[in-house]
Amino acid sequence: MPKENAYFDVSNLTDKHDLKKIKKELDTFPGVNSVSVNPARHSVAVDFDSSGVSQTQLCSRLEKLGYQVTASRLEEHVM
Repeated sequence: MPKENAYFDVSNLTDKHDLKKIKKELDTFPGVNSVSVNPARHSVAVDFDSSGVSQTQLCSRLEKLGYQVTASRLEEHVM
């Protein structure tokens, strides 16, 4: 089970409503273990199993929700 972390910088992330909306939507993907949203830093972090979902799919969902992703990066869990 390949584990990865994806980090997204989202320019129009502003409040708790955004936090709830993003967590609810990204949690629906198979393989997503956790979603962390920080409106103050305009960032979203997702811990996931890459055999169920990809960084590209997560980014696309954020954009479909109306968020502007300005940067992203991926880190693999090393064991």
